[in-house]
Formats: sequence, structure tokens, C-alpha cells
Amino acid sequence: MSLLDVPSYAPAPANNTPSDASTEATTEVTTDQQLPDLVCFAHLHWDFVWQRPQHLLSRFARHTRVFYVEEPCTHWGDKTMEPWLEIKDREEGKLKIVVVHLPEGLAEEAADKVQADILGEYFKQEKIQDFVAWYYSPMFLAKSRQFKPALTIYDCMDELANFKGAHPELRSREQELFRKAQLVFTGGQTLYEAKTKQHHSAHAFPSSIDKAHFGQARKAAADPADQAHIPHPRVGFFGVVDERLDIELLGQLAAARPEWQLVIIGPVVKIDPATLPKSSNIHYLGGKDYKELPDYLRGWDVATLLFADNESTKFISPTKTPEYLAAGRPVVSTPIRDVVRPYGELGLVHIAARAPEFEQAIEKALADSADPAWLQRVDAYLGTISWDQTWQGMVDLMQAELKKANA
Repeated sequence: MSLLDVPSYAPAPANNTPSDASTEATTEVTTDQQLPDLVCFAHLHWDFVWQRPQHLLSRFARHTRVFYVEEPCTHWGDKTMEPWLEIKDREEGKLKIVVVHLPEGLAEEAADKVQADILGEYFKQEKIQDFVAWYYSPMFLAKSRQFKPALTIYDCMDELANFKGAHPELRSREQELFRKAQLVFTGGQTLYEAKTKQHHSAHAFPSSIDKAHFGQARKAAADPADQAHIPHPRVGFFGVVDERLDIELLGQLAAARPEWQLVIIGPVVKIDPATLPKSSNIHYLGGKDYKELPDYLRGWDVATLLFADNESTKFISPTKTPEYLAAGRPVVSTPIRDVVRPYGELGLVHIAARAPEFEQAIEKALADSADPAWLQRVDAYLGTISWDQTWQGMVDLMQAELKKANA
């Protein structure tokens, strides 16, 4: 198959795509100019977990063409196949997932060259010329240096260099991306404080919320089948289960309070599942679709952010914090800076570091759901944020930069 033989696919919609009924009202872009095409280079698979990239880029797809370039798919065990390109439609065909397929055995530099060539041909085929380059990972620079975008944006949602298995050149590539980018957005305040020292136009856009979607958890409905048999009180966590999860704290809580049922929802990645604590009151329910999360949250008595204190959590701004609150669930978190500020300081989330304090905080949180004053404070704060507002703020900055370039 030649590089230009792009298979045509009509896959079923991604299972984690929220339904129309659960999303915020359609965004009305306030703009006096047409948005260019947007090409996103992302280390996260679109169909893995619905999070920041999906919230933002699905909104862009309502107004312009969006191309979401993922990491390549390597076919292990096949060293003879010809590289080829897969295109998958999402958002009613307005967003295209772009995936290069590679044979096993290519050295990194050769793999980057093949991807750059294939993407270059695809750009010509689709007439992608006037576009915004939107990066989630600096490692994509090796595959995209040849392109000449009208605007380059780095949406830095995590300090990736601190994550387990990070590429040794990630920090140097990030510095290169800082030199190329006109705008840097950060996924939290702590990350902003670090990046504003490295780029002249860094802007904090912390994790936001689709209130209508998670607000469904406040309405009565049946428990999911795999959770219905679990007794109360239930103490839950959802998210990717990786090196950021404090598995020692999880085990200590389970041992100290055997009557509490600890419900863990999310895929296990980058860590050995055998290292997770095992107990009759810990329930690992696996990954769930985004649209299902309110159904699970509805049945929890307390929601938690069980994050460890390590390099990978130093700069995180968990999206799940406002999602838990929008569901009306009391929340207990370890002292992640972007949770302490503002949620802990406003008295919306209980903060505790070690197991005994965390246990006491859960006991206090169990009383929160019956406190109308607490829920009123939660709703007052959530009324000040939304993904629509986040997206619009980004668009305003983008358009100001595009006007500069056109001038």
C-alpha cells in the first residue's frame, strides 16, 4: 500500500463520547474572523479517556476542520509491512483522527522521518495550509518541523517529563517548542507558575467542568450492575490508575476501615496490576465510558483524589475535582496544590495527607452531602467555570495572535 492509499473508515462513534443530552449548550463562537484549520499533535488517544483535549477540540470542530494526530501504531511482529495511514471520523465527521501505522524494527529517527513524510502527503491531499498547530506533546516536533503553521500553541496539561517512562529528550524538545509557540496554555495554576518563567505568553486555563453531564448524578436512577451489590458507605475514585495513585494510602484505608467499600474506576496503565492492594473491601471495576461516570458517582458517599506525593503529581490539576463536586459528592483529597487552591481554601474539599488524617476527613465528608450550605457553596463556585468559558478564552487569545500575524 502506498503512502497515499488512505483507507476510508466509518467506525462507530467512540464509546466515551458524551451524548448530546449530557454536554453543555452548543458554543457560539464570538469571532470576527474564520478560524483556520486546527492540527493537534497528541500523545493521548482520542478514544481512551474523555478529558481536556476532547472537551476543547470537540468545540473547535463545531467551527473548523480539526485533525487529531495520534502517536503511531507499531505492528509488533511484522517487519515487512509498508507504512500506511489510518483516518477515523469523530464528531460527526468534523474531526479526523490521524494515525500512522509502522512496521516493527524502525529506529526512532527513521520512524519520525516516515511519519513526517506520510503526514506531509496527507496535508497536501487535504489542502491543510492555513492552520493552527496545537501540541500536547513536544515529542511531535520531530514529525512536524517541516510544517509552517499560521500559529503554534502548546497546551501543556501536565509536566510530562516527570512521568514514568518519559523520553530523555522531552525537556529539550519542550524548550524548542517554547521557542516556536506564540501561546502556551497550562492545565493548572501551579503549572502556569512554572511555565510563565519559560515563555513570554503563558496563560493559565485550569481544569473545567461539564456541569450538565456530571449533574446527572444528582438525580435518582438505578445503580450500575457491577456496583449495585457493593454495600455502603462507598468511597470512590475514578481516573487512570498509574504511578500517580497512592496505592499505599489505598491499602491503609481499606485495612483501617473494613466497613468502608473502596470503589476504584479506571484503566491500569504503566504499573503492574499485581502491585495494587487486594482486600475484600476494595473493588476494581476497570475503565468506564465518560457517559457512564455520573451513574457510578451517584452511588458513592464520598469521592476521593488518592494521589501520591511524587514528581508526577507535582503539577497536576485534576479535572475530576469539579466533576466530583458537580455530581454533588463530598470530596477528600491529598494535598495537591491545584486542589488546595482553590477548593481546599474555599472549604469545598477536605485535604489530608496521611492515612489517619485522610480517614478522619472521610468521616467529616460523609456529613457534607446532608449540609445544604456546603452544596450551595459548591454550586456558587461551579457557576464561575465551564469548558465553554475556557474554550472561548483560548479563542480570544488565538485571534489576537492571528491578527498580529496578518498585520
